[in-house]
Amino acid sequence: MTVEQDIRELSRRWTEAEQRGDVAALEALTTEDFTMVGPLGFVLDRQQWLHRYGSGSLVTESLSWQGERVREYGDTAVAIGLVDQRASHQGNPAGGRFRATQISVRRNGNWVLAGLQFSPVRS
Repeated sequence: MTVEQDIRELSRRWTEAEQRGDVAALEALTTEDFTMVGPLGFVLDRQQWLHRYGSGSLVTESLSWQGERVREYGDTAVAIGLVDQRASHQGNPAGGRFRATQISVRRNGNWVLAGLQFSPVRS
């Protein structure tokens, strides 16, 4: 597989795990120092990000990642794409359309997520 194919596969596994709320899969897909920057500017470390799924406070009904462009820098890859999400956080709507940046690193031959950043796309 090419790096672009590997990153697209990682993205597919990530979005499917989020939709299932699969904490074990999400943990396996991320680095220990994973960081997520949300669409409103909040920052979550890996444990905070995973806790939202484990506690049930974040429920993702649908999540799609499309149109991604992947750039490779050795054992690091940066993908920029478009995310459409239907979700609720603590019972409140939390979805939307976001431009997303995914930072992935190759560890022991496998690609894992090191960071995600989301910016709202205005209609």
